[in-house]
Amino acid sequence: MNDFTFYNPTQLVFGKTSTDQLADKIKQFTNGKKILITYGGGSIKRTGLYDRVMKLLAEFEVFELAGIEPNPRVETVRKGVQIVKENHIDFIVAIGGGSVIDGTKLISAASKLDNDPWDIVTKKAEVKDAVPFGVILTLAATGSEMNAGSVITNWETNEKLGWGSPFVFPKFSLLNPELTYTLPYNQTVNGIVDSMSHLIEQYFNEASNTEIGDAMISGVMKAIMKQAPIVKANPENYEVRETLMLGATVALNGFMRLGYNGDWATHNLEHAVSAVHDIPHGEGLAILFPEWMRYVSQYKPERFVKFAQDVFDVDHTLPEAEQIQYGIDQLQSFWTGIGAPSKLSHYDIKEEELATFADKTFFNGDTFGNFYPLNREAVMAIYKAAL
Repeated sequence: MNDFTFYNPTQLVFGKTSTDQLADKIKQFTNGKKILITYGGGSIKRTGLYDRVMKLLAEFEVFELAGIEPNPRVETVRKGVQIVKENHIDFIVAIGGGSVIDGTKLISAASKLDNDPWDIVTKKAEVKDAVPFGVILTLAATGSEMNAGSVITNWETNEKLGWGSPFVFPKFSLLNPELTYTLPYNQTVNGIVDSMSHLIEQYFNEASNTEIGDAMISGVMKAIMKQAPIVKANPENYEVRETLMLGATVALNGFMRLGYNGDWATHNLEHAVSAVHDIPHGEGLAILFPEWMRYVSQYKPERFVKFAQDVFDVDHTLPEAEQIQYGIDQLQSFWTGIGAPSKLSHYDIKEEELATFADKTFFNGDTFGNFYPLNREAVMAIYKAAL
């Protein structure tokens, strides 16, 4: 493994009573009374969570930013920054899943600068401070509740880019698995795919001697997969929701990448697609990851053999090519079996659009991917196979 320094300052409060601690947690980080709550399309009002949060914040002056999109847009972030600056907000509470949290991270950072928020995403402005914020998580998926990363879409330019800063770790994240009971099933599926994709990105990494990481990743993946048939039949099974929520968090809070970075090419491929078509991130990953694996396994087969053995317990006596195919097929079959799509054509995406997607992946050089760098020929081959 590579030399590394691990840092994660987020307080994780997990369990049925976690949200009850909201006011006390806020007071640990501010003496102020002006709070901005951010959330998405209004499901928190339908489920009663909004009313519960407002009661918990009764002693504060509360402002609101609703409507943060599933692929959070910089236009909405600008509205949040305006609220924070005009009202001298002391603390922000993000209520939702990864998209709400990602948007809130950019609001918190941009509110301390005079630059446009997109300048932060494109690295034209440096983050040196941020308005403190906490999280009430309602969707197990991205792990954004316990990391310093964020992905933002600029719909005007059809760009979807990731950025990060140590200043935007949430101060605390309150995780109550009961809040995921009412999720539509497709959102649960997307969360499972997203969590597993984060683990796979880190499994295929640039380092050697990663036995500890391999064991953790494969173990968490198996735990997540075990829950899928149960959660479909019984969405209010607390232990299942508990496992899915914690699994999503540890999948991308740094625990699984001690000593390496991971590949992350497939996320880049997906961001280019959803920047244009605004498709759910998890669904895009379910389509593209198996095709990335089929392409790259031609050139670096050893790691794919180990993946099939570690995650899907393939018969070690089979020829390596069969083991590789088995692992990839099992992954795709699992995802399609729980309801994820397998082809870009599911969204009426045409072959003539693939070159546009490819153009958007090369924003930082002629290749990308840490495990196996992809050039344009490789990118086009993967997109075509996924069509």
